[in-house]
Amino acid sequence: MLEILFHGRGGQGAVTAANLLVAAALKDGYRGVQAFPLFGSERRGAPVKAFARISGTDVDLRSQIYNPDIVVVVDPGLLQLVNVTDGLKAESVLILNTTGKPADFDFSKEFRVATVDAAAIAIKHKLMVGGIPIINTPILGAIPRVTELVSIGAIESAIKDQWKGEPGERNALAAREAYEQTEVNW
Repeated sequence: MLEILFHGRGGQGAVTAANLLVAAALKDGYRGVQAFPLFGSERRGAPVKAFARISGTDVDLRSQIYNPDIVVVVDPGLLQLVNVTDGLKAESVLILNTTGKPADFDFSKEFRVATVDAAAIAIKHKLMVGGIPIINTPILGAIPRVTELVSIGAIESAIKDQWKGEPGERNALAAREAYEQTEVNW
């Protein structure tokens, strides 16, 4: 079973990203999927967590994820507020939305790190709400770069199912671009 933890802020789409990821896993033939949020104050900008589990068999767990295989950090500002490495295993992967490179982060000596400038990709594809880039679909493109359990084609398809027509196309293109631009340190 693959367990993924998304760190984001309210309004950035971390919960939607978790839901899209499990929809993509279903398209790739996985039988056991689960996505759910955890947040306190329900307001835009507050830190939120979203979780996803992907398995070839039924998923019976109902707890939050404490030892994720993949941690996705949607908002790089959270690196100063949240210990994003909490509970990581040696083989875990951190995916960061950042202009930096994997080696720029001290924890890259302990964990596998992947970086992508999902914010710039969101801006390029006009994925904005109230002038703020929505990073969830671009950052999803980084996940198939670090695991073979979900394909970029399934991610694109799940995005197009969520948003029909031109919005779906723009979001899917953003995910594909992030997939191609994600840098890894292993």
